[in-house]
Amino acid sequence: MYKPSVYLVSLGCAKNLVDSEVMLGYLIKAKFPIVRVPNKAEIIIINTCSFIREAKEESLETIVNLSSYKKSGACNLLIVTGCLPQRYGDALSKLIPEVDVFIGTDEFYRIVEIIEDHLNKRSSPRFYLKKTLFLYDESTPRLNTSLPGNAYVKIAEGCSHRCSFCIIPRIRGPFRSRNPDSVVKEVSNLSALGIKEINLVAQDTTRYGKDLSPSTDLATLLRRLASLKGIEWIRLLYAHPLNLTDEVIDVIREENKICKYLDLPFQHVNSEILKAMNRKYDRMFIYQLIDKIRAKIPGTALRTTLMVGFPGETENQFNELLDFVQEVKFDRLGVFTYSNEEGTSSFRLPDQIPEKIKEKRRQIIMSVQAEISREKNQKLVGKVEKVLIEKKEKTKWSGRTAAQAPEVDGITYVSSDYDLKIGKFYNVLITQAGVYDLKGVA
Repeated sequence: MYKPSVYLVSLGCAKNLVDSEVMLGYLIKAKFPIVRVPNKAEIIIINTCSFIREAKEESLETIVNLSSYKKSGACNLLIVTGCLPQRYGDALSKLIPEVDVFIGTDEFYRIVEIIEDHLNKRSSPRFYLKKTLFLYDESTPRLNTSLPGNAYVKIAEGCSHRCSFCIIPRIRGPFRSRNPDSVVKEVSNLSALGIKEINLVAQDTTRYGKDLSPSTDLATLLRRLASLKGIEWIRLLYAHPLNLTDEVIDVIREENKICKYLDLPFQHVNSEILKAMNRKYDRMFIYQLIDKIRAKIPGTALRTTLMVGFPGETENQFNELLDFVQEVKFDRLGVFTYSNEEGTSSFRLPDQIPEKIKEKRRQIIMSVQAEISREKNQKLVGKVEKVLIEKKEKTKWSGRTAAQAPEVDGITYVSSDYDLKIGKFYNVLITQAGVYDLKGVA
């Protein structure tokens, strides 16, 4: 039976990418051919993000651009999935009438059924936005689209925090952990396929297991994953600082397979701003946690995400944040400007900061962080680092060290007289260092 070709583009974070990979898995299982270019696709799927203004703008721009293939290409079915339709519902139908089907964050797993209903012209709705609290498991079809050797594994969905600036709980629903046996089986299956690096993701990875019955925790899961054969790196991303326990810190220190890398989105350091953000910790907590991590796991690469321009953020409060960055010297750091999102509790707060001031503050912190990053990278010159090779370009290769997470951190470029294998590890002598990237010889 003839099946039309499909092109899928995934926007936003790694958690969204996993959803896209599940859709691809279902489509391939149903024998839909997947194409790499949109002009040849009869079905185009756009998995969107709507976390902040920039993400919404990117999603809408991508939809508008790809909708042109309904006229100039082969496309006769345009589908938008993910956070954007879940958040805005049928209001999108007037804004982007070219879209045939909208699927939210909980019904994307029905992608094959929905497509077939529309192709067969059955009586089918245009919107699929039910809250099913779907969780994929190890038996769910999935196509890993990450670079060779690594994969993301989503260990939980949703979020039960109520940060005043964040819309995610309303879009993704309450926090819910996957069964630990399911996670272990999935990672074991990935290992059998040759995957060497697992990046654990969720809206809040450190809260893992507390909602299950019987309850478990992240430390227990990490120890089970570290015992699996074949996997060499396990990385923890999106770790909420409030739930980072001593047990998790101990596991990271004790298990060689777990990367000495922690992604802790602190957002700010000023206690008043943190309270207004509803982050439920203060300046002292942050400093004590960082000191504890560095004392227990020397050399750990620390990454954080910060937000500037939260309503009412004064110049002094911003300078406190800037001093924090200069003092702590994070290995990796990202900065967002506050996005005033409807549906969040901070939306109607007074003293909104002008966009120009927010952007200036972001640039100041990133400029300071660039020098910190350069200094830290320079200290690696002359040292040998274990690198996972991911790409080859002519006579050179590129990959990452354990301190470089995929997509968000820098890259290590490698020269060698030998033919290096993609998806394999090599010891690399670091010879040059820039702000974010490294160069070396294997």
